[in-house]
Amino acid sequence: MAGTNNFSVPRYAPQQGGAWARLTARDSWVRRLDWPLLFSAIALSLVGSLLVWSATRNRTELNDGDPYAFLFRHLLNTGIGFALMVGTIWLGHRTLRGAVPVLYGISVVLVLLVLTPLGATINGAHAWIVLGSGFSLQPSEFVKVTIILGMAMLLAAKVDAGDQLHPDHRTVAKSLGIAVLPMAIVMLMPDLGSVMVMVVIVLGVLLASGASNRWIFGLIGAGVIGAVLVAALGVLDEYQINRFAAFANPELDPAGVGYNTNQARIAIGSGGLYGAGLFNGHQTTGQFVPEQQTDFIFTVAGEELGFIGAGAILALLGVVLWRACRIARETSELYGTIVAAGIIAWFAFQSFENIGMTLGIMPVAGLPLPFVSYGGSSMFAVWVAIGLLQSIRVQRPMSA
Repeated sequence: MAGTNNFSVPRYAPQQGGAWARLTARDSWVRRLDWPLLFSAIALSLVGSLLVWSATRNRTELNDGDPYAFLFRHLLNTGIGFALMVGTIWLGHRTLRGAVPVLYGISVVLVLLVLTPLGATINGAHAWIVLGSGFSLQPSEFVKVTIILGMAMLLAAKVDAGDQLHPDHRTVAKSLGIAVLPMAIVMLMPDLGSVMVMVVIVLGVLLASGASNRWIFGLIGAGVIGAVLVAALGVLDEYQINRFAAFANPELDPAGVGYNTNQARIAIGSGGLYGAGLFNGHQTTGQFVPEQQTDFIFTVAGEELGFIGAGAILALLGVVLWRACRIARETSELYGTIVAAGIIAWFAFQSFENIGMTLGIMPVAGLPLPFVSYGGSSMFAVWVAIGLLQSIRVQRPMSA
C-alpha cells in the first residue's frame, strides 16, 4: 500500500511479519537511511558530551555544584535533536517544502523578539531569548535552516517543474530577499558569526542552483563593500572589533582581547600526540580557557585526547560532509540538491571557523562546533539538518 510520507512502503509487508517486515524490507525508509552519516553525527555528539563534561565538572559557578549537570543537559539536547531528526525524516523534505512560508515567518518573528525586552545577552552576544528554568533559545540557529529551505523552494520551483534549465535572474533576486531580511535582523543584534555562516550558506545555495556566475561574483563584491561599511558605520560592538584586531596581531593585549586564543593554542599544543587523558588536562581543569564547553570545546579535545583524538573528530566531521556531498550528487531533484548543498556549506564553514579560531588561523566569531559544542539551539538545528539530508536520501528513486 502507498506510504503517507512521500516514500513507499512495500505492498507485501503487512502479509510478511507486520511492522518488522516493513522496517526491514529493501525499500523501507529505515534500510535506505545513510548509516555512515547517522553514526558519525551520533559519535560526534557523544564525544562532545564527554568533552563538555570534562570542561564543566569543576566549574561550580556554572553547574551549581553538580558535576554531571552539563553532561546530562548535553545528552538531553542530543536526544531531543535526534527526535527532531526522526520527525523531519517522517514528514519529509518535500512536505516541509509546502510549510516553508510558515517556518520562515516563525523564524523571522523569533529573531525580531531578540531585539525586544525579551532578548538577553549571553557570553557577550545579544542573541538569545531566555525561557526560564535555565533554558534559552538562540533563534539565529534556526534561521540557517529556513534560509536554506526558503531559497531552495524558490530556486528549484520552475526547474523541477521542467519550465527552466536554470533559475532566472528574477527568481534569484527573490531568493536573495528571503535571506537578506533575517540576516539584517541578526546583524542588528549584532551576531556577526551567524551572519558569516548565513553568507556562506547563500553562496553555497546559489552555486548548487546553477544561478549565473554574475550573481556569485556580485555577492562577493557586495560582501566586501558591506564589511567595509559595517566597520565604518560602527555597527559592530567594541568586543567584536577587538577580536579582529587580536586576530590580525596575536601579540596585541595577550592578557585581554588576545587571551582566549593564546590560552586555546597553549591547551591544544600541550596535548601532543596522545593527549593528557580525559579529565587530566591542566588548561581544562585549571579553567584557563574561557567558554570551553561551547566555542572553545575543541581545545579540550586537543589537550586531553591529543592529535589523535582531535584528528578523529575532524575525520568524523569529514564523513558527515562526504555523505552529505554524496546525497546532494545522487538526488534527482534540484530542490534536494540545493538543500543538501546549503547544509554542506553551513557545516563546512562553521566547523572550519570554530576549529580555526582555536588554532589562531581564524578570528574569534562565537560559533559552536556542530554536534560537539554544548548548546540546545545549535544541537537542535544541526540534527534537523541531518533529518533533511536523510529525507533527501530516503525519498530518492531506488535506482539512484
